[in-house]
Amino acid sequence: MQVPQVQNQIPLSLLDLQAAEQRIQKVIYKTNLLYSDIFSREMGTEVHLKLENLQRTGSFKIRGATNKLIRMLEAAAAKGEPRPAGVVAASAGNHAQGVASAAAYNNLAATVIMPLGASMTKMRSCREMGAEVIQFGNSLEEAAGRAREIGLERGYIFLHPYDDWDVIAGQGTLGLELLETLPGLTTAVVPLGGGGLLGGVALALKLQNPAIRVVGVQTEAVCPYLGFIQTGEYNHPAPGASTIADGIKVKAPGATNSAVIRQYVDEIVTVDDNQISEAIVTLLERTRTMSEGAGAVGLAAMLHHKIVVRPDEKVAVVISGGNIDTSLVGRILDFGLVSSGRALSVAIIIPDTPGQLVRLLNMVAALGMNVRQIYHRRGELHIPVGQTEVVLEIEARDWAHQTELIQRFAAEGLDARSLTA
Repeated sequence: MQVPQVQNQIPLSLLDLQAAEQRIQKVIYKTNLLYSDIFSREMGTEVHLKLENLQRTGSFKIRGATNKLIRMLEAAAAKGEPRPAGVVAASAGNHAQGVASAAAYNNLAATVIMPLGASMTKMRSCREMGAEVIQFGNSLEEAAGRAREIGLERGYIFLHPYDDWDVIAGQGTLGLELLETLPGLTTAVVPLGGGGLLGGVALALKLQNPAIRVVGVQTEAVCPYLGFIQTGEYNHPAPGASTIADGIKVKAPGATNSAVIRQYVDEIVTVDDNQISEAIVTLLERTRTMSEGAGAVGLAAMLHHKIVVRPDEKVAVVISGGNIDTSLVGRILDFGLVSSGRALSVAIIIPDTPGQLVRLLNMVAALGMNVRQIYHRRGELHIPVGQTEVVLEIEARDWAHQTELIQRFAAEGLDARSLTA
């Protein structure tokens, strides 16, 4: 896929980003940049977390949406034009919430188009802020097409989630905050979907200190920007590709973002859903805060050493959002525990006689493991008569601990098979 027609010149200056910061300061939170001694020890360098999951509306998207909408109203007023009838947006959820919040703040009607299967939590949040929510299409691109149609039908202004200079400037305010809080910053790790956040942060940092390294992180399943800096061409996501990082599941990056990323971003890496799930679990355990899948990709890249860092660096990892469906939390936590080796299900066939289960459980307890669930299976063709298959769901320390358990079973003459490895 070829790059769309990108602009040769980037019309945003540092003054534009600083003006955006002033414009939206009453609407957003200046979120914490949390130094993590635990992550710093694990990664061998100084690590700080920019907690945009604690932002109003639960993500950074309110920055760009608010800047765009206020700029639009200012321009209309300067020309003596009437206010628009309303605004319309397409989004997997976070941009929708940002638009809903910005519209409510400025007393404008808002309609947001979200793909089928979008987060119920995000849809409810938009409705609570007064926006009309319409579900349409199986992708962000299909939803965007419908949003443009509704804009024409109703006379609403379409607010693009990332391919817009005012949106990029708004997202860039996060980068200004990074350098204000951590003047010695050497590397910024930023989630990458459409590119509005990464482009804005890269501008904010590079226009002040070109030596700062800026790294974007996408998912392996949907990574159109992988290789883009080197070749100028997008990568083709597989048809029907899915990821738990729905907030960055963007298959069609924009021209404005491409221009910024090609010029100012140093590196783009990818992580898979297992690594994202592990990062969500680890972040919750270490900081007591929850991230959505898209928000945790930067931390996943750091935890899995996708980004090479020196011991003397100061690294800022952007946790870009925390809007995750409650129904999905338990599944992701379980998935993350399994993928990190801290939970397993194991099946063992034992004689169906008194005392055998106790013997089995004593082996598990002797290794300091905890049993979460026990299931018995009898009468199936692979289970001999007079035997029973016991399935244990167990909590372990790590993969080595699991291996120790399997070896212990083997030493006792038991054939154990992992159901989660």
